[in-house]
Parts: sequence; structure tokens; C-alpha cells
Amino acid sequence: MLYARTVSGASERGGSSAAEGKIEALLRRLERTGAEPARLDALRCAQGFKRSWVELAGKLVEIRRERAYEAWGYDDFHRYCNDELHLRRATVDKLTISFHTLERVAPQVLSWDGVAKTIPSYDAIDYLGKAMRVPRELGDDEKPKRREEPAPPREVIKELRQAVFDEGQSVGELRKRFDPVLWPKPKGADELELVQKASALARKLVETIAEIDGLSERRVAQLEQVIGGLRQELEAIAEPLRAKIERKRKAPPSDRSARN
Repeated sequence: MLYARTVSGASERGGSSAAEGKIEALLRRLERTGAEPARLDALRCAQGFKRSWVELAGKLVEIRRERAYEAWGYDDFHRYCNDELHLRRATVDKLTISFHTLERVAPQVLSWDGVAKTIPSYDAIDYLGKAMRVPRELGDDEKPKRREEPAPPREVIKELRQAVFDEGQSVGELRKRFDPVLWPKPKGADELELVQKASALARKLVETIAEIDGLSERRVAQLEQVIGGLRQELEAIAEPLRAKIERKRKAPPSDRSARN
């Protein structure tokens, strides 16, 4: 397979050149000792993570389903990924969930070469899976979570699929475009965000003026008192907004949509 768009930044791969060097050394040692092809393939895919997330994710899903890591001395799938492939749990979960989403909703993408058609990032596929309420394929140590959110309208999902697979939009672009439709904020959320931002700025102002040479202690004390009073008023505004939003969050989906 030629190769797809992937995560940017060494942090997503668990630590850049040091990890890559360890993978290379382990790969050479296992090649010399005749390790199983599946184990070598997983290491090579981790090594080529920059090139293809789909290839690596497919290997990870296969290894977990077959519990192949147990034959390699690991009692836990995520420990194997961390210790041998230098992949963090969060990255592994997103990779495998995104691959499972492709298997469920767009299996044809798994055969794309990444040249004639660009494979979407796994962040974009993860976003699509959450929007479509695709059930996760759980690991041995996970319990299913009941989903109460209703599925979005078909026309929204159709537009989202086009944005992911045809337009190749990034997850940031998808959030900006679809979050207001898929996960609308409850009433009061924007107001609460504004109040909290004002309170944070007021706190920062108090911290800053205390460090300025030339201001008298009296002046600083006066400002601290005034700004402290302002923050108390802001908190008095914020508290009922938080309570209102929390009630809506806990309400059944039908009630929640009716109140928004």
C-alpha cells in the first residue's frame, strides 16, 4: 500500500527518534532470531507510521483479535503496544477504533492506495464514527457503554461522509462545520463560557499588576479588592448557569433536544 495522510508531530507516535531507534534495534534483533512474521510486520508498520496509519491500525486490530501478543510474552495488548511499538494507549485506541469504523461504514477505503484517492486521517474517521454512533470493538478489559444519543439525520451523515471521504477535510474543519449540528451546545453554554473567560482574565490581571514596579501597595490593594468583588459577582452568575447545563446534560435525549 502506498501511503496516507497521518498524524503530525512526534508526540503522537510516542516520542520521535529515540523510540524509532529502539524499534529499529528490536526489529533487527527479532529478524536475526527468526521471530514470527506477524510480530515483525507490526514493528515495520510502527516504523512506517508516518506513511500509513491504516496499515498499522489493521495490524493492531489483527494482533488484538488473535491475542498474538500473548505468545510474545505480553499479558496485555496495550502493554505490548507501549513497550514494543512505543505507541500510547490513546493513540492505539483511536487507531483501532478508526480502523473498525472503516470496516463497518466504508470498507472500500481499506483498498485505497493513498495516491489515486487520499485516505482520510484517523482523527477524521474517529470523528465520523462518533457521529454515526458506530459501536466500538472492545478490548478484553473494557465494558460496553450504553449510548443514549439518537442518530443524526441521514442528510447530515451523508454530508459528513462527503466531507471526510470526498473533500478530505481535517478533523478541525469537521468540528467547525458539523459540531453545531451534531453536538449543539445547550442554552447558557456560550454565556457561561464568556463569564468564565472574564473571570480568568480578571484573575490574570490581579497576578500581573502585583508584579509591576512603580504601583503603590495601596493602589494594588485597591485593585485587588475591586477585581476580587468582580470575580465574586461573575461566579454568582456562573453557578446557576452550570447547574442549568448539568441538568440538561443528565436529561434524557428527547427532553434535552426539546429544551434546546
